[in-house]
Amino acid sequence: MASPQPQQQQVNVVDLDLPQLAEVKRQLDEELSHLTNSFTQLKQAQAKFRTCVENVGEVKPENMNKTILVPLTSSLYVPGKLSDPEHVIVDVGTGYYVKKTRPQALKHYQNKIDYVRGNLDTLQNTIEKKQDNLNYLLNVMQSKMEQNKA
Repeated sequence: MASPQPQQQQVNVVDLDLPQLAEVKRQLDEELSHLTNSFTQLKQAQAKFRTCVENVGEVKPENMNKTILVPLTSSLYVPGKLSDPEHVIVDVGTGYYVKKTRPQALKHYQNKIDYVRGNLDTLQNTIEKKQDNLNYLLNVMQSKMEQNKA
């Protein structure tokens, strides 16, 4: 049986005192930092998939038996010859590789790019909402500090 989910209670930040507001600000800052880091990682993944699309585009029949540099890692390349310009090996994740035709590989990477783009859009909206919340919280904190001075 699933345990009942605890109900979240909403609290108006205007009703909180300064130390509580500072704690909420700290939590929002942490969340924003985590979300921003995730956004950066997704952008990097998207760039990697775009590079894969470009690389698959370079595999052409006219390059058959030509010497090329084959990437083993992002910074290590070894010389090789292109023996089958119609097929490529695609990294499908977690150390698994699949032989695909060039059009299949392009479709695979384009699907990945589209999926990441959707996640980036969602994440961007979440970051903007969190930033708005943080700005509102800072305004409330400043207002409370001014009230304490008076």
